[in-house]
Amino acid sequence: MTKEKNNDLKAVMRENYLQYASYVILDRAIPDIVDGLKPVQRRILHTLSKIDDGRMHKVANVVGQTMAYHPHGDAAIGDALINMAQKDFLLDKQGNFGNPYTGDPAAAVRYIETRLSSLAKATLFNPDLTEFVPSYDGRNQEPVALPAKLPLVLLHGAEGIAVGMSTRILPHNFCELLEAQIAHLQGKSYELLPDFALGGIMDASTYDKGRGKVRLRAKLNVVDDKTIAIEEICYGTTTESVMRSIEEAAKRGKLKIESIHDYTAEKVEIEIKLPRGQHATDLIQHLYAFTECEVSLNAMCLVIKDHLPWETDVDSILEYHTSLLQGYLKKELEIEQARVLRKIYDKTLEQIFIENRLYKQIETVKSAEKVDETVKKSLIPYHSLLSSPPEKEDRERLLSIPIRRISLFDIEKNRAEIASFEERLQEIEKHLKQLKRFTTDYLKELLKTYGSLFPRRTVIEHIEQVDKRAIAAQKVKVGFDPQTGFIGTKISSDSSIECTNFDKLLLISKEGTYRVVNVPEKLYANQDDTTTIYVGVADKKTLFRALYIDEKSKCAYVKRFVVDKFILERTYPYLPEEARLEFLTTDENVAVEIEFKANGNKPSRKLDFPLDQVPVKGVKARGIRMHAKPVKKVKILRPK
Repeated sequence: MTKEKNNDLKAVMRENYLQYASYVILDRAIPDIVDGLKPVQRRILHTLSKIDDGRMHKVANVVGQTMAYHPHGDAAIGDALINMAQKDFLLDKQGNFGNPYTGDPAAAVRYIETRLSSLAKATLFNPDLTEFVPSYDGRNQEPVALPAKLPLVLLHGAEGIAVGMSTRILPHNFCELLEAQIAHLQGKSYELLPDFALGGIMDASTYDKGRGKVRLRAKLNVVDDKTIAIEEICYGTTTESVMRSIEEAAKRGKLKIESIHDYTAEKVEIEIKLPRGQHATDLIQHLYAFTECEVSLNAMCLVIKDHLPWETDVDSILEYHTSLLQGYLKKELEIEQARVLRKIYDKTLEQIFIENRLYKQIETVKSAEKVDETVKKSLIPYHSLLSSPPEKEDRERLLSIPIRRISLFDIEKNRAEIASFEERLQEIEKHLKQLKRFTTDYLKELLKTYGSLFPRRTVIEHIEQVDKRAIAAQKVKVGFDPQTGFIGTKISSDSSIECTNFDKLLLISKEGTYRVVNVPEKLYANQDDTTTIYVGVADKKTLFRALYIDEKSKCAYVKRFVVDKFILERTYPYLPEEARLEFLTTDENVAVEIEFKANGNKPSRKLDFPLDQVPVKGVKARGIRMHAKPVKKVKILRPK
């Protein structure tokens, strides 16, 4: 490829990549600060407002009509609608919209129905305040942003990954958001903290206005000493993922459970049963430390403002929305003021025209132009009663009044209507002068109407950091009584070992077998007519030295081995059949003195043999024969 073509390709790639990055950032992944919505969400709500008749609509129908505005297919629209419906703020739903607790999916879109909630109708739509642009194919008009009177980006929360940037705004409580807006309008301090629909316990000490992180814990209830119930889970998890994390932690030896069952339906209910030797109060910290019963959520407030990415914090977003709300309410008041003024003007003009019988002056006029001119001149003496001289359209409206209405015209009723409009006009002008107070009253009315529907679900508490290492190093004392053969944490004996509650115990018998068990409270170790001679931690690195006698040949064998492979509660041999153990130790530098049987008149012979000169082999490997002669006596030579 020539240098010139290579430069052209680089220029094309640069231009196209920048266009792609800009599209993903502005039109897909990052929400707009004005209404807190991504384009697909905004288009769904706009479609629902257009087809709203108070009744439920099949989601499949809504998805189909939204495709007139959204060019990315029905699956993305359906998923976005279901996600919005599960938040329970803007959409009423009917049918199976999935279970956010368990992660179960929603039913097919042809079976479920939705419509705008009363909150959405009251706070999201006003055609007079909405700017529209052509849709992607130019056939329809769609809103640039909805005139949302709620800080939806903080209410819903938002997550999105774009090119080179991402956002994660955690959801907040409806009532607390509106109360914070009221506090801001009144110049008071406030603090905004996340609130999650799944509940749980939250430590937000490092939240830092949405630029830090929060720690969440599931709500655990100790039913009894052997049962723990999980009643609320953390945001971002499901009952399935929580159970999976507990089972994986148990497999890794981080905690011990007997069984776990999910009974979740309308609320979370996971039941954990504990085995013998485990206690519910002791397991709580392990669940927090090693499972999804505790998670950390990092927050990153990134939104689109004025068609550019803006990295900010939740307080700035709330204050921006409060300013927007004041602007929306002011515009609505001004629009209503203009309409009321127009109604007063029309009512007054109509009364002048009928009360003073000005219509009589046009009875003999024949041409339309002269009729208009006559009406125009007849109204001149009354201009002082009007806010402005009547235009041609006003005169045309007077001329279109039917005779029946003129004959039945009620002057007193008309004056009462004008008086009511003037009273409303005074209220509007008062609200415009006291806009902060009017905005505060508006927010208080929303709180009064909808506040009881959205209580705080996440409890705010200080959470102590769990020291995983300290938990893993928790010591227990295991006693072993050789006389009775019992072993466990509840056995008192001079012979005992210290280990952690996660360790496994290795039991070696005199009869040449071994097995590995969990740390028990009380266990009879001498099973199957065996005698346990060693109890220790199955750490897969302890080196054993064993000397045994073959019963047939009476020859001595020695071996060194490590028990590094096992299945719990299964018995394995470490000596061959028809072998008698003479000596087993973990000590280093141990030697044995072996006395062989005499051969005829020759005296018996002795041999010193250091055990550590034997190579380490597998636990099932046969030992090394020390001599071909049969053994008479074995004596242990301990190191000095």
